[in-house]
Amino acid sequence: MGLIRTLCKGDKVVWLIFTILCIISIIEVFSATSRLTYGSDNHWGPITRHCLYLAIGVAALMVMHKMSYMQIRKIGVILYPISAALLAYVTVRGMVINGASRWIEIAGITFQPSELAKLSIIIIVSIILTWHTTLLRENKEYVKQQGFKYLPFWCIIGLTGFISLLIFRENISTAALLCLVVYLMMFIGRIPGKLMLAVTAVAGMAVIAVIAIVLSNAKESDETETAKQTTSGVKLTNRSETGKNRLIDFFMAEKVPPEEFDLDNNGQVAHANMAIASSHLIGCMPGNSVQRDFLAQAFSDFIFAIIIEELGLIGGIFVVFLYLLLLIRAGRIARKCDKLFPSFLVMGLALMLVTQAMINMCVAVGLLPVTGQPLPLISRGGTSTVMNCIFVGIILSVSYYNEKQKLKSESFKTEIQ
Repeated sequence: MGLIRTLCKGDKVVWLIFTILCIISIIEVFSATSRLTYGSDNHWGPITRHCLYLAIGVAALMVMHKMSYMQIRKIGVILYPISAALLAYVTVRGMVINGASRWIEIAGITFQPSELAKLSIIIIVSIILTWHTTLLRENKEYVKQQGFKYLPFWCIIGLTGFISLLIFRENISTAALLCLVVYLMMFIGRIPGKLMLAVTAVAGMAVIAVIAIVLSNAKESDETETAKQTTSGVKLTNRSETGKNRLIDFFMAEKVPPEEFDLDNNGQVAHANMAIASSHLIGCMPGNSVQRDFLAQAFSDFIFAIIIEELGLIGGIFVVFLYLLLLIRAGRIARKCDKLFPSFLVMGLALMLVTQAMINMCVAVGLLPVTGQPLPLISRGGTSTVMNCIFVGIILSVSYYNEKQKLKSESFKTEIQ
């Protein structure tokens, strides 16, 4: 126990949540990779690779949670231009996997620059919000100068917008997720209310307009039976057709009897629904899933459906509880910070992890259109697994900083007495 306490610094509840999610990940990925096992004829290959990525992620977490937040701040400033350059390269010469060009290969290592961009944006936005909030508290003239007061907002919009546009071409859902998290961070960071209302109105109208245009075009195309093959207007992204079809499937899907359901065209959603419907309170137990053999992304995008099938509704609720508890603990860590930057940083990272998790789980249970977002710290993956571990490592780093500050304060009080 002494060795564990020496190695594992920071919030013990966050460590516990991370450990439980990793255990669930190993068990459920091992169960859900049956298709890969059959295809590769290697029973241990898929799970061995996943455990290797988890081990790399844990190693990265151990390094990050011992770093100071000032070091992390400097890393973020350097990461932004690097991630922007890599994303620009991906749009030109990225590797195509599963129909999307999101990957880049350097020295035999394949990774997604968008995961790196998430971290850089959260750090940069935290820096800007720190500057903004500090000026609000300490400089009355800053409050009076309306033009200068809005400068942080436009800096955040510009820097986030540039990265999001680079991601948007190949990964619409990740760009939307990044914008949503930055929006929440600006809300927490006391960006002027009129600007937040304007962003909310513009974003809301844009989403409604896109959905309305897609559904309108789909209805017009029904007469020629090409609702999912016809595209009108300018093709803004390489995944626009996929995104359009997913919206059509979600908003215009008609209820049909089970025996008439088209499993060829709607297999992912159908088998996810079957997995959830057959779960009950207590599932069929790990390793006994039936739908894992039919879900192409059972180990990634739809792993939450497999979790519910094998661990039941109780298991699914427990996983949701873990993510919510992670957000609550991050909030406590942020409140204890005596500096603004680590406070914003912790909340930004926690919001990224938990928001992505909620999106993934809502997709699995049919509350949102299919997005392709993995379940953080559980789904099988390379770059995403390692980066999510780094996110948790930074949260632990800030909590460790709080502990050291508390010890210094107590020591100082003792010396005075």
